[in-house]
Amino acid sequence: VQLQASGGGLVQAGGYLRLSCVDSRRTFSNNAVGWFRQAPGKEREFVASISWKGSVTTYADSVKGRFTISRDNAKSTVYLQMNSLKPEDTANYYCGAWLSSYRNRGSPRYWGQGTQVTVSS
Repeated sequence: VQLQASGGGLVQAGGYLRLSCVDSRRTFSNNAVGWFRQAPGKEREFVASISWKGSVTTYADSVKGRFTISRDNAKSTVYLQMNSLKPEDTANYYCGAWLSSYRNRGSPRYWGQGTQVTVSS
């Protein structure tokens, strides 16, 4: 598994972005994948996760109803659709893949580089 995140940018509050996480080795179809974010001076926090077939998704309370995680295993890609963005969503967003097919309490085994999301008020 080798992950590459993209899609970040600068957007006004209320706007939207779609992040992509691609596995360049095309091997993560059996892995749960998640998105995390880290704002300056804060710890990395969980945002959303999706199971290997996409049947189970979980979200942080702060993004429920605004963000949607999905995956296309044929394209080895996991997406994070972010709507109704708020300034507090500003952070560096990372994708990570667990060894397991479903998210567990441990940290992902594999990480991509971050993609910066900045939401202006």
